[in-house]
Amino acid sequence: CDYPPDAATKPAVNRSRVDAEASSAAIDSQVLEAAEGEGVYDIDLDTLDRLDPDLVVSQGICDVCAVGSVLVREAVDELDLDCEVLTTDPHSLSDVFDDIRRIGDATDTRERADELVADLEARVDAVAATAEEADERPRVGVLDWTDPVMTAGHWVPEMVELAGGSYGLAEPGDASRPREWDAIREYDPEVLVVAPCGFDLDQTAKNLTDLTDREGWDDLTAVREGRAYALDGHQFMNRPGPRLVDSLEHLTGLVHPELFDAPPDEAARPLRMLRGEPTVEP
Repeated sequence: CDYPPDAATKPAVNRSRVDAEASSAAIDSQVLEAAEGEGVYDIDLDTLDRLDPDLVVSQGICDVCAVGSVLVREAVDELDLDCEVLTTDPHSLSDVFDDIRRIGDATDTRERADELVADLEARVDAVAATAEEADERPRVGVLDWTDPVMTAGHWVPEMVELAGGSYGLAEPGDASRPREWDAIREYDPEVLVVAPCGFDLDQTAKNLTDLTDREGWDDLTAVREGRAYALDGHQFMNRPGPRLVDSLEHLTGLVHPELFDAPPDEAARPLRMLRGEPTVEP
């Protein structure tokens, strides 16, 4: 956990057995190997015991992206800690907002949680109202891994619709899943967003050949028309928290640049820019 910045100053109680700096293909292989062995994550029982928490927040949405709830519960039981374990498992924006309220209840900060959710919901409503002015709803593809290619699910289909696009790669709430490249070619997105889970823009750039070397890449409508983008998948799109609304606002500028401001360069850039090619104004 590295956001907000103060989170990075807190003691870490888990370690990953996967090299986060490896290529997307190598990470996938390491994850599969770890899953067959001791698991992707290890909890530092000594540190957890020393901290003696009153509340442990875990997640059940993905055992690869973060420590899973089962491992957390096993650690708490092994140490016989007297604490509450609150597990989040969101698959939509409303689920995320509900989790914020649940955490507010658990930390006696419900009023602050309600204020935060009200602000987030107002921002979502503002995006949706502006997006309704669009003359068309472009076909959008969002990839949250590049080798193997994975199409984004959970809250992403909902976010694309709110941003004024159409999303035919998953239904709202569906899990992200691997897809054959031919299925992406057949879908032929008019706007393509590459946001690998856990990758910032620099790491995404290092792995772009996972996509650009594939047959038919240059024939995709989004690529031909200069509407293929990289979005920081470490900070945005993949983390089920308040910054999903930031992610939505960044997405709108890619889907409907005629209605919304472009996202800042530190959040998203055209793939052609990452590859050092001339950019094309959509």
